Amino acid sequence: MSSEFMDLFIRHFDFWPHLSATEKEILTAGSKIVHYPKGTHVHQGALDCIGVHLLKKGQLRVYTMSEDGREVTLYRLFADDVGILSAPCVLDSLTFEVYVDAEEDTEALLIKSPAFRKLSDGNIQVRCYGYQMATRRLSDMLWKMQQVLFFSADRRLAIFLLEESEKNGSAEIHLTHEQIARFMGTAREVVSRLVKYFNQEGLIKNSRGCIKIIDRDAMKQLAGK
Repeated sequence: MSSEFMDLFIRHFDFWPHLSATEKEILTAGSKIVHYPKGTHVHQGALDCIGVHLLKKGQLRVYTMSEDGREVTLYRLFADDVGILSAPCVLDSLTFEVYVDAEEDTEALLIKSPAFRKLSDGNIQVRCYGYQMATRRLSDMLWKMQQVLFFSADRRLAIFLLEESEKNGSAEIHLTHEQIARFMGTAREVVSRLVKYFNQEGLIKNSRGCIKIIDRDAMKQLAGK
């Protein structure tokens, strides 16, 4: 068994100690390291069921799409995150139509669908892990849909900028207006207008490809935090 695989399994999959020797062989044989260049369509809704991803580095964006082609980002995966909703065929009752794109050059461990399905069917610990991860992502999706349906655009932008700042550990957010709009599920023109307004109000300082939060307290108040 690859020492690299062993380390990843032990650190990220709490079902690992509950696997038999045979099950560990199935998991190892059904796993591989994959690389996705930026812009790759990793998962295309119901058209495929590639498996479970554990990100080593990079970023994947999980989104849904309306009939007229409008995208709504549901959540993003970063290093050490596990993505299971791109494998609806491995767990019963997972019927979500989601798409996954690589936002950055991404390297991940991929557990192929047949291997994870076989383990899930035969080991309750694996099955519970799968549903636990799916539930966590569903919570992210519901939070995103709540924002889209019920929050004003300025509040959504304030929430987004604060979350990005906290995630990066920096007051600076290095994203374009186009990227922010795609992540928020809105139009670039809306983001540009709000960024201009936030800048005028002294909440942020905007420069090309970068937004710096200046008044965090006022931003939190706007975000409702």
